[in-house]
Amino acid sequence: MDFTDDAFVLSARAHGDTGVVVELLTAGHGRRAAYVAGGASRRMKPFLQAGARVVADYRARTPDHLGSARLEPVGEGPSALFDDALALTGLAAAAAVAQGALPEREPHPGVFHAFEALMAAFAVPEVWPAVFVRFEAGLLEELGFGLDLSRCAVTGTLDDLVWVSPRTGRAVSSDAGAPFADKLLKLPPFMLGAQAGLNAGDVRDGLALTGHFLEQFVFHPQNRPIPPARVWMIDRLEDERWADQA
Repeated sequence: MDFTDDAFVLSARAHGDTGVVVELLTAGHGRRAAYVAGGASRRMKPFLQAGARVVADYRARTPDHLGSARLEPVGEGPSALFDDALALTGLAAAAAVAQGALPEREPHPGVFHAFEALMAAFAVPEVWPAVFVRFEAGLLEELGFGLDLSRCAVTGTLDDLVWVSPRTGRAVSSDAGAPFADKLLKLPPFMLGAQAGLNAGDVRDGLALTGHFLEQFVFHPQNRPIPPARVWMIDRLEDERWADQA
């Protein structure tokens, strides 16, 4: 089982005295774990941070065997974000969500490209939290749990969609959902189209929306909680971005 592919590092952990096991999000071969010889060295450590872009030369004896990889770094990677602690928190959350949600060895090129777009967005502080929400919505869709925001689940109308059913993931219009507002999830307008712009509280509502379905359909069936890195990111956003919107 050999291939060479573009990849992002999702995590790395020590293995033995000098090696590490990395989790990779590859462009064409899904999430892969691989042993990297010498990965604990000072030279290699900067290239094994979450979000680092690499070209992975992957080798494994069988599809089920832990493979090994040689990694070649591409570009600056997360080092470009070292002066932005909040963006680094978002990066750690995105890597943890992708690693926890994606089944191993199952190709999801759409997730790779969405992660790539999110990595670029981290350079724009005003934008990346909304892109993060879109990344999670796309991840849900790739895994077969996409939200249906095309029309109202009750009336079929295409207009004034402001809620989402927490059970079905289908949009609900303002009038149809008003009697049940306390039981529905808020649907921020930017999730319906980029032209809507961002209003106060929209990212908070978007993260609550995607987080609900990630927990319900992805992590709960695995008997696992939402990754702590995502919870920490939301706490940091609350402290630094949303305190004046409470």
